[in-house]
Amino acid sequence: MSLNTRRRGAELEVAILDAAWAVLIESGYTGFTFEAIAARAGTSRPVLYRRWPQRDDLLVATLRRHWAAKPIPVPDTGSLRDDAIGFLRNVDQGRTGLMTLISAQLVEYFRATGTNFRELRDSMRPPGQPTGFATIVQRAVARGELADVVRSPRVIDLPFDLFRNEMLMTMRPVTADWITETIDVVWLPLLHTT
Repeated sequence: MSLNTRRRGAELEVAILDAAWAVLIESGYTGFTFEAIAARAGTSRPVLYRRWPQRDDLLVATLRRHWAAKPIPVPDTGSLRDDAIGFLRNVDQGRTGLMTLISAQLVEYFRATGTNFRELRDSMRPPGQPTGFATIVQRAVARGELADVVRSPRVIDLPFDLFRNEMLMTMRPVTADWITETIDVVWLPLLHTT
């Protein structure tokens, strides 16, 4: 590459993060090395080190660009139940394949760092931004559908956690019946008792 066509700034960063994403998808965390990413991006390792001193810094930047930057729409239908069902359907349509792949490719990352999917997901969210289900619950409280009481984040986000578990166990899209049953039989009664 000549000096006249050398990529710089944002253009170079996008090329690196796109290359890093390709390496992660193809080789998982084990193959997610500065060497592999630099070669794929057509740049040098020192260029990567200047921007991301640690491999995990580059991983988080890559996931932010290719995963967290595409938020899942949170419906606002005026109904707690309909919002929750709609949100899980949006998750199913937008992320099932990606979540399965990323979860499998990051097993070594979770093992090496002692972290988990929830912690990684939370690190992707801008500070102070609620989860999709927290937004749904906040709206329901504001409408008077739910009592204004303190609820555990585990209770609030339970449908998403159960969804992820179902998706990973079956390795296929979650059914509409499963979504409805989870909201109606598990989550809504739990919300009303807390």
